[in-house]
Order: sequence, then C-alpha cells, then structure tokens
Amino acid sequence: MNTSTASLSAMTDKPAAKPAVRPTASATAPASKPTRRKPLLSDPRAQRIVAPFIVGVFLLLIWQGLVRFLDVPEYLVPAPSAIIRTLFNDWGLLFGALMVTLRITFLAFALAVVLGVAAAFLFVQNRLIEASLFPYAILLQVTPVVAIAPLIIIWVKTPILALTICATMMAVFPIISNTVLGLRSVNPGLLNLFKLNRATRWQTLIRLRIPSALPYFFGGLRISCGMSLIGAVVAEFVAGTGGTGTGLAYQVLQAGFEINIPRLFAALLMITVTGVLLFGLMVALSRLALSRWHESEVGQE
Repeated sequence: MNTSTASLSAMTDKPAAKPAVRPTASATAPASKPTRRKPLLSDPRAQRIVAPFIVGVFLLLIWQGLVRFLDVPEYLVPAPSAIIRTLFNDWGLLFGALMVTLRITFLAFALAVVLGVAAAFLFVQNRLIEASLFPYAILLQVTPVVAIAPLIIIWVKTPILALTICATMMAVFPIISNTVLGLRSVNPGLLNLFKLNRATRWQTLIRLRIPSALPYFFGGLRISCGMSLIGAVVAEFVAGTGGTGTGLAYQVLQAGFEINIPRLFAALLMITVTGVLLFGLMVALSRLALSRWHESEVGQE
C-alpha cells in the first residue's frame, strides 16, 4: 500500500509535457528582399512624356543661355523668358485669336471626316468609281491652298465659311486615302468566309470592312487634325483680314509689321502647342477604341 502510494505521488509530481509546436510558414520562410523601384525612364509611358520634356527643357536652357551670352536683341531672337512674359501679358488678345483659329480648325476637321469617310465608302463599292474619282481627290491634296484661297475668299462672302473650305481642302485627303486603304485591306480568308455564308454587301461592310479599316481611319485622323490647323492658319494668312474676329495668323502678321517679335513667337508657340494637343487627343481616341482588340494598341497601356 505504501509502495503504490509513493509511486502515485511520484507520477503526479512530474511536470506535464509541453505540446509540440509546429514551426509556422512565416518562421521557416526566408525574409523577403525589398523590391527595387524601377527607374522612371524604364516605363514606356514615362518615356513618351518625360524624355521629350527633358530634351525640350535642355534646348530651352541652351536658347536662353545663348541669347543672354551673345546679347541678342529681342527684335531679332527673343529669349524664352521674354516669350513667356509676352504670352502672359497679351493673353487676352492671343487667347481670343486662338479661339477663332480653333473654331475654323474644328469645323474643317469635322467636315473633312464626314466628306472623307463618305467618299471612301463610295470608292470601295466599285473599282470603276474609284478609278474615276480618286484622281480628283489627289488634286485636292496637291493644289496649293495659298494659290486657290484668294478665289475661294472672293467666291464665298462669309469669311469663316471661306476659311473653313480652305482648311478642309488640306485635311480631307488623309481621311480618304487611309480609309480607302483600310476598307480594301481585308483578310481574304475572312472575306471568303463571308461570301460562303452568303453575307450581303451591307453585312460585309459593317461586320468586316469597317472593323478592319478602323486602325487606318484613326491613322488618317492623326494626320488630318494637324492639317486642319495648318489649313486654318494658312487660310488666315491669305485672307489677312483685321478686326475683332481674327485668328492667330493675323496676330503673327500684325506682330511682324509692328516688329513685336516676342508676341510673334508667343502666337507661334500657341499654334504649336495646339497642334501637339490635337495630335495627342487623336492618339488617346485611337487607343480608347482599339486597345481592347487590335494588336497595334494591345499592350500599349
């Protein structure tokens, strides 16, 4: 009895065994290395914005330094600081002129898109129609607007309409040419498949030719928007009318007559920036329409 009591007390006096603890994954896994940030210029989106900006700032600094170092007078070549100062001082005058030029540009661009797409659809319906009319579309491109603008201004009494017609003549050909090329550039296998399924001409146009032509069409828009702006400015140069409803071209002419070269450069700067913004708008529109399905824009985000 005493022996069993002693053994029982010895068993109860032993400390309880601790349960085994399994090592967790976080304890066994090695510490993760801190991720390095990629250089800014390694990003393609940053390259398209930052790299040209750096080059532009570098060129402006060289321009500013040379003008100051060589003591070039403002009536010959103004410094970039003088151009920016004039842009702020004459903002009301130049901005109002910009609005007039933009109105002509957008009207001409819209008219060029409507006429160009309609002509392209007409040309692809029949080879004889294309062979008969396409040379006249080429005439619109090769005819100098400076030569024909005086006649248009004489024939058309409304100045805005006359300037819009002149700008449209310069902007319509890229739309016609690119859209016709796109409507003709159809996969032959898909075209045969549509014929095999007895698709109508309208179904083939809507479901095959137009989707195939969209990249070409947007390429034409990129060219045509700039040509619309150039046509508007050239038409304003030829018209040379004064008054309150004048565009940037007239301000350039007037600044040249007054030897106000900083204002002349400021107006040219506004024209240049407007052209870049219009081109960027067309690029964004093209990416928005094509980025989900066409290989030319897939992966560009």
